[in-house]
Amino acid sequence: MKILVTGAGGFIASHLTESLVKLGYSVRAFLRYNSKNYWGWLEESDCLDKIEVISGDIRDYDSVNNAISGCGMVFHLAALIGIPYSYVSPLAYIKTNVEGTYNVLEAARNNGVRVVHTSTSEIYGTAQYVPIDESHPVNPQSPYAATKSSADSLSLSYYRSFDLPVVVVRPFNTYGPRQSARAIIPTVISQILDGKIRISIGNLSPTRDMTYVSDTVEGFIAAGFSEATTGEVINLGAGEEISIGELIRKISSIMGIETEIENAPERMRPAKSEVERLLSNPSKMFSLTNWKAKVSIDEGLSRTIAWMKQKKGMYKSNIYNV
Repeated sequence: MKILVTGAGGFIASHLTESLVKLGYSVRAFLRYNSKNYWGWLEESDCLDKIEVISGDIRDYDSVNNAISGCGMVFHLAALIGIPYSYVSPLAYIKTNVEGTYNVLEAARNNGVRVVHTSTSEIYGTAQYVPIDESHPVNPQSPYAATKSSADSLSLSYYRSFDLPVVVVRPFNTYGPRQSARAIIPTVISQILDGKIRISIGNLSPTRDMTYVSDTVEGFIAAGFSEATTGEVINLGAGEEISIGELIRKISSIMGIETEIENAPERMRPAKSEVERLLSNPSKMFSLTNWKAKVSIDEGLSRTIAWMKQKKGMYKSNIYNV
């Protein structure tokens, strides 16, 4: 079976693409067209010669339909994901995350293709109870989260209305090598690697459920190839929470550096938009597929730090990445 991965040059999707290739699948990578034929993180992949690359635009139905033709499954990860920039340009998120998902669903429907749609824990908003299971109320607190919630509902409507085999995978906070500099862990590590003692950061009190990227990828694959997940929403999380402040102290300790924290107003979300607490209940995923997170936060951070040391200078720690 040929498998399509949208957004394949990105953080999670590039790891997923490589894992599928190593499992023996024929993989087609859908990447956003650019005049330099730059393929994101796949440029560094040792599997690149085994990946079929197609350039297009997730917002264009024709290019999506062309990419999905001949495939048996699509892992849909193409999206705008930066929460701060969603305050700047909400319409860009609607066009990419909602219309782009419509294009994938409609093309999949017309080609008889199973869809693994990527959600996000952000759509839950601040936890109303913990741990958060899939029945938790949906309360998007940012334009980004609102577009992802809309895309989730659209995906499930295609399952209910057209019997399209769809599974909605809802990762909590994935981290690891290749993550964008806008995320908390690369932000802290890059500042320390650049010799900074005072770490510029936003709100320290929110808690997050951090899941290492290899665990998230294994969860995507397990959900994608299980018939039991069809028509379901599935949480992918470690089932543990850590505050941003604690996370910074842990990173500093692993790197052997004493740091101070400088609260930067520009890094703060609007008060009503801040998600204060996220903690997953991954038991549904385990019951359906036997998947559970394996990599501890200490091990995952150590791996990420080691990788970023090799990439020292790639991240511009002096710039706030919106």
